[in-house]
Amino acid sequence: MSSKQRTIAAPITFSGKGLHTGELVTMTVRPAEAESGIVFRRVDLKGEPTVAALAHNVSDTARGTTIKDGKAKVSTIEHIMSALWTMGIDNAIIDINAPETPIMDGSAREYAAEITRVGTIEQQAERHYFEVEEEFVFEIPKKGVRVVITPAEEYSVDVDVDYNSVVVGCQSSHYDLSVDYPTQIAPCRTFVFLHEIELLLKLGLIKGGSVESAIVVVEKPISESTRKRICKSFGREDIAAEKGYLNHLALRFDNEIARHKLLDILGDLALLGRRIRGHVQALRPGHFANTQMAMQLEKKLTTTIQ
Repeated sequence: MSSKQRTIAAPITFSGKGLHTGELVTMTVRPAEAESGIVFRRVDLKGEPTVAALAHNVSDTARGTTIKDGKAKVSTIEHIMSALWTMGIDNAIIDINAPETPIMDGSAREYAAEITRVGTIEQQAERHYFEVEEEFVFEIPKKGVRVVITPAEEYSVDVDVDYNSVVVGCQSSHYDLSVDYPTQIAPCRTFVFLHEIELLLKLGLIKGGSVESAIVVVEKPISESTRKRICKSFGREDIAAEKGYLNHLALRFDNEIARHKLLDILGDLALLGRRIRGHVQALRPGHFANTQMAMQLEKKLTTTIQ
């Protein structure tokens, strides 16, 4: 990867529903000057307030990563951050007219495709790196969550997941600079277990969800009454819920769930605002663990600079 900073070559626009709010949203990624970083601008709010995509601005990690600075708040940023950062974009301004990014098909595939279509532009400024010189660990032992970063010459990430699921099983995924992100990681969709859906709906979440925007894991057959409730929630009458994946969904990869977790952690660790030279080993990672690790690195970086 080049040592120079890059921005997107031309604006790209995406429209759709927010996964949790269900609001229609239009989001445009625009070129930005060197040293700008990635910044979201709420164009629907008075004064068009901005929030930088940095770890210290993380305000919530419930089923997605939310950043907030004053009145500017944007949720579910991990997919667009994953695509921009992993595909080499250091600087961009993201205009958005709602409090949440569009979920698209639950992956970063369209984001990656549009970035590929318009390309990127090299800028004069040098990239900033975080050289990992010691081990960093964040873990939640009771949940089997552990994220470790150790010294390495180049950035790489290994993800392992095991949810004690007879359907999902144990899955692993890997990223290094030789992996083609647009074809191997970006297409992997978010997922949820069927038993979680009704709870999420009660919490006022996944209002913009659909059977087309997520992998729904079905651990065991459900009753007809439960199936009808799920159908009503998604505004569908034809949902099949046998053991496996809801509506007989075909996976894009055998380990698509692990690859989506990899997609997420690439986006969340981008909130450090510097490119990492180190190896990440993540066991059952999630947005809370990912962003806690990013905050830990950010704190170390701030101390070092001072």
